[in-house]
Amino acid sequence: MSGPVSLSHPDDELSLVDLLDRLLAGGVVLSGEITISLAEVDLVHVSLRALISSVSTLRQGGPGGPGA
Repeated sequence: MSGPVSLSHPDDELSLVDLLDRLLAGGVVLSGEITISLAEVDLVHVSLRALISSVSTLRQGGPGGPGA
């Protein structure tokens, strides 16, 4: 019987530039909500959605682009 198979190698290092390249190539959507309340009465409600992607990915019909 063989042991567990690992898809990542401990010797592989991912630089910040490689990580940013991968994120921008696929696109990232950030979303969040903040509610400030006092005595169970909502005073401020903020909703945020942000799409972070490269221009070339969006032109090719990437996340949120014309082809989506």
